[in-house]
Amino acid sequence: MTKLQKYKGSKVSEDWIPENQSGTQTEESEIIQQVREIAVHDTKALNEAEKSYGDSWKKRGGVGAFMMLARKWDRIENTLEELSFDIFEGIRKDQREEGIIDDIKDLRRYLLLVEAQMRVEGGEDEQPDFFRENGCEWKTG
Repeated sequence: MTKLQKYKGSKVSEDWIPENQSGTQTEESEIIQQVREIAVHDTKALNEAEKSYGDSWKKRGGVGAFMMLARKWDRIENTLEELSFDIFEGIRKDQREEGIIDDIKDLRRYLLLVEAQMRVEGGEDEQPDFFRENGCEWKTG
């Protein structure tokens, strides 16, 4: 079994389907189901990591957090350069113990931590403008 098959086959036991405005359950596409499962898994993984490492990811402030993100991106970029930056092909071909998919997981989780930190700093009722739905580059509705 390749790393990609193992990753694709992982399931989070979560029976949650979103509801539309009228309160009836809506269908999710396969890709959105995967996103939901990844998000749940990431939350669990971040919770476990926090038990071991605390908030070391932000120990050196915003610049340090940015540099941590940049290093993860650099690893992905350097690995994919020889494949003309085809990330899908790179993931399929990568046989390393800690491959591209692991770098993607790390980067995504660090990005979640950064956004969560900004939400915490903004307070529960007052979210910074960049968290408003109309400020999102990828429109979902």
